[in-house]
Amino acid sequence: MSYQALYRVWRPKNFEDVVGQTHITRTLQNAIEQDKFSHAYLFSGPRGTGKTSAAKIFAKTVNCEKAPIKEPCNECSACLGIQDGSISDVIEIDAASNNGVEQIREIRDKVKYAPSAVSYKVYIIDEVHMLSMGAFNALLKTLEEPPKHVIFILATTEPHKIPLTIISRCQRFDFKRITQQAMVDRMEKIIAAEGVDVAREALEIVALSAEGGMRDALSLLDQAISYSEDKVTDEDVLAVTGSVSQAKLAEIIQALHEKKINNALSAVDELIQQGKDPGRFVFDLIYYLRDLLLYQSAPDLEHHLERAIPDEMFKGMAQELNAGWVQQTIRELNKCQQEMKWTTSPKVFIEIAILNIVDTPPASTGGADSEAVQQLSNKLTQLEQELAQLKANPPASQGTAAQETPKQKRTPARSSRNGYNVPYERIRNILNDASKDDLVQVQNQWPNFMERLKQTNAPAHATLLNSKPSAASSQALILAFRYDIHCSLALEHQQTIEPLLAEFIGKPLAIIPIPYEKWKELREEYVKKQKNTKDETGDSPAGEEKEEDPLISEARKLAGDDLIEIQD
Repeated sequence: MSYQALYRVWRPKNFEDVVGQTHITRTLQNAIEQDKFSHAYLFSGPRGTGKTSAAKIFAKTVNCEKAPIKEPCNECSACLGIQDGSISDVIEIDAASNNGVEQIREIRDKVKYAPSAVSYKVYIIDEVHMLSMGAFNALLKTLEEPPKHVIFILATTEPHKIPLTIISRCQRFDFKRITQQAMVDRMEKIIAAEGVDVAREALEIVALSAEGGMRDALSLLDQAISYSEDKVTDEDVLAVTGSVSQAKLAEIIQALHEKKINNALSAVDELIQQGKDPGRFVFDLIYYLRDLLLYQSAPDLEHHLERAIPDEMFKGMAQELNAGWVQQTIRELNKCQQEMKWTTSPKVFIEIAILNIVDTPPASTGGADSEAVQQLSNKLTQLEQELAQLKANPPASQGTAAQETPKQKRTPARSSRNGYNVPYERIRNILNDASKDDLVQVQNQWPNFMERLKQTNAPAHATLLNSKPSAASSQALILAFRYDIHCSLALEHQQTIEPLLAEFIGKPLAIIPIPYEKWKELREEYVKKQKNTKDETGDSPAGEEKEEDPLISEARKLAGDDLIEIQD
């Protein structure tokens, strides 16, 4: 078979051909030219970004007969021999299939022998993270102090799986994903040399589908060339990659925005029937909407668009679509993308996402926002007046307070965006009715409740992370928070938190937030009052945490509350 794939024919032969990794190639070139290169390197990064190619170019450059130079001459016997693999002093090892201790010991035994044909022995170990722990241990000493004529280059796509003892003995270079523009420029040079006619739009679709890997891009281009007739068009590439045309994406987004459910669902069904990849379709939609947002914000950055070509349809949609609607649609599609990973019926989730997007209410206008703010302000003023009346005329007895407590479920606590007024009187009433059993019941269910809240409403869960159930009655729960702002945020999620908490506790509880410092003051005041009125039994307050052990109090002073966790 005489034909070779494009990615093999056009594999980089010098540092200049390694696309998109200038930060690495320049460093290696300067080190070689100044004769200051290391004995061990670690090349990490996504697949197809040039790790193994750069390692082989490095081996040629240090062994070139014209060294020290910045680029291999690719003409001398050393360069040509390393290029075709006929020189045994440059050894490429696949760690995926040679990952045992015996293979590494064999390397360790052979490194002491001088190279036979060139100046340096170079060991290129690809996918090094696949080595066993025993193999890594066998490599350690040799890697740290190899003979002067030996260089190790380790390549991996998963550096986090490599022991730190290995990484610390190497100079590490992180290869990054190649930009779409860089890949398109490289492919244009290749098709010009190959004499193939390929539309630029087709190259852009290939570059997007490759997701930052040059090797993947050339493989897709090779496949598209085989599929096409005289000229490779964007339709040919779409057929090969399973992507969806820009016109079809624009049509579906327009249908979603205009709430034409029939058109949107029919278009999706047609694409699935044509064999398009559902995951690729959602991916393309997200990136098209991302490009719309970017173009709306900065039209001058056309060259940063990754999926869209700024034609008349695209520019018209950028002016027509509301940025808030676009962002909400991206979030819904991203959620759909996550759910599709675990299902065998991706079309169902796409259809659900479409229905959710269409049902999303339009973004509010400035006038509506102003009206809502005014209504909230009036309501807040009214609630503050009611609170002032309650403070001025507190309940006559504990019995009355116990009856009125449920009615005061939504006492206003926030006086401003960043401030929080503590409802002291209400908390005192709750403490009078509190019991240890109620608090223990909440504490036992709290981890399960928090786990469910995390799955149900992540923002609400984040708000309660720095809270602690501190006292409870049969009708209310006092939560101590680290900062005032968390108290205000907790009240914003009250309608989510309280019903879910009731499921775990078995009864409705109103949550009363209080900053921790204010809670300590109120707790001390309450404990003093209870001591003064304590009866002959000597019982401590039932619903409140007992007075702390002197040892715990001293620990709080020394280490602070953040570092202490007290368990019964």
